[in-house]
Amino acid sequence: MTGLAARGVTLSLGGRRVLHEASVGVAPGEIVGVIGPNGAGKSTLLRALAGIQRPDAGVVMLDGRELAGMAPGDRARRLSFLPQEEMPPPPMRVEDLVAFGRLPHRAARDEARDRAAVARALGETGLLDLRGRPGSQLSGGERARLRLARALAVEAPYLLADEPVAALDPAHALAVMASFGRLAEGGRGVAVVLHDLTLAGRFCHRLVLMRDGRVAAHGRPAEILTDAAMRAVYGVTVRRVGDAVVPWSLTDGRSEEKQVIS
Repeated sequence: MTGLAARGVTLSLGGRRVLHEASVGVAPGEIVGVIGPNGAGKSTLLRALAGIQRPDAGVVMLDGRELAGMAPGDRARRLSFLPQEEMPPPPMRVEDLVAFGRLPHRAARDEARDRAAVARALGETGLLDLRGRPGSQLSGGERARLRLARALAVEAPYLLADEPVAALDPAHALAVMASFGRLAEGGRGVAVVLHDLTLAGRFCHRLVLMRDGRVAAHGRPAEILTDAAMRAVYGVTVRRVGDAVVPWSLTDGRSEEKQVIS
């Protein structure tokens, strides 16, 4: 059986139950968006899928094998994880920092393949012109793209990205989601935590809606991004733009504002 899947995963942090019997899956060739309000357990779910946090109960399976039983090197070559936040990058060249993504492949010692993978990652993230700049001199958005480039350089079958577009302007956010689309078209599986419901509706094949550590719903975006669900989980009303939805106001009316279109 191919795919990455959490089955009945329960996980506690600091004595608090963060995930409650969560079951989700990511198949090759699809983008799965994980959405939900702050504190819903989205990031914890992604870390459990990556094997960074081991569940108290339940199991994570990767292509028919239990993730916990895989050798760390094998797991690192098959799963690439992009965390939400990191320490500021050191004053190393951007190209060299992205090359850290090739560490899981160091046993192969294929320098030409490593250089090609780094170049592809730099190109996908629009960082080719910055490849020689020290990472410590990058802006916040550029650092976010640097982290993504390092994750892409692994060229793993599965990419897990925690809020990769949070620090990006609209153009770069669209570029990142389009990049995920190309990965999926090439047969890779992508799981991405998103707060932008418009991007989630446009680019994801399936959505997992989290609430209070549980999977409240999962399915195609049209099935999940309903007005009733957004009211119940987020406490907001929405308006539709094509296949996507735009959060519009709080359900109690406190944030209702007139929209000025010029």
